[in-house]
Amino acid sequence: MAGITDLRSYNPVVKVLAPIPAMVVALGTRDLRTPAAFALIALIMLILFGRLSGRTLLWTIAGPIALVAVMTVSFGVWTDPGQVDDTTALITLGPFTLWSGALETGLATSLRVTSVMLLALLAGLTIDGPDLVRSMITHLRMPYRIGYAGFAAIRFVPRFRNDLEVIRLAHRVRGADAGRGPIATGQRYAGYTVPLLAGAIRHGDRVSLAMEARGFGAHRARTERRTVPLRARDAVLAAWLISLCFLVPNLTGV
Repeated sequence: MAGITDLRSYNPVVKVLAPIPAMVVALGTRDLRTPAAFALIALIMLILFGRLSGRTLLWTIAGPIALVAVMTVSFGVWTDPGQVDDTTALITLGPFTLWSGALETGLATSLRVTSVMLLALLAGLTIDGPDLVRSMITHLRMPYRIGYAGFAAIRFVPRFRNDLEVIRLAHRVRGADAGRGPIATGQRYAGYTVPLLAGAIRHGDRVSLAMEARGFGAHRARTERRTVPLRARDAVLAAWLISLCFLVPNLTGV
């Protein structure tokens, strides 16, 4: 039962594709309740079933709230007053007037953006990159040459992070990063560019030689050491997410 309540145990392709219809519906609405309902459902699913760490969970909860607040005010300020001057005037500062209709427009826009973001995070926060590539190769019939190019790119990220840390420590030992301020910071990061690029080229060359030595691309198909299966639970999750496209508008009266 623990696996069923863990979003990480579901097929990555299902988690990427199944929320797309709900995203389209959320973007196409102009009311407040429909995108708010989508956002709330996605947030509850992440909190209860995402198995997120403490800091990630905090940002998942606080980030959308802050985004809605900032975008509501921003879009409210930039809304054409001529379209909302029949609503209540909330604030008047000289020639500028903030209308309640402008804030409502900003709130609707921010809720649409936030709902799409949270629906995307159902996959973004609960999938493993290599598993996504394997699943796309197996179930979407993506050519493995393309898939493993993406797989190699994913593996480059931690390598580059480690190389950058080594370069920083080397510069610090030599006293090359002693300066402070924006100019010194820019010069310091510019000094990281050449050795990081050289390391990336060397690493890419080694990876290409290793793949060629193992006969990568010599055959039309290849076996996988680890498979990512499609289970009945994946069909249930996909049906649930797709059914939201019909349930949420009906429940919100749209």
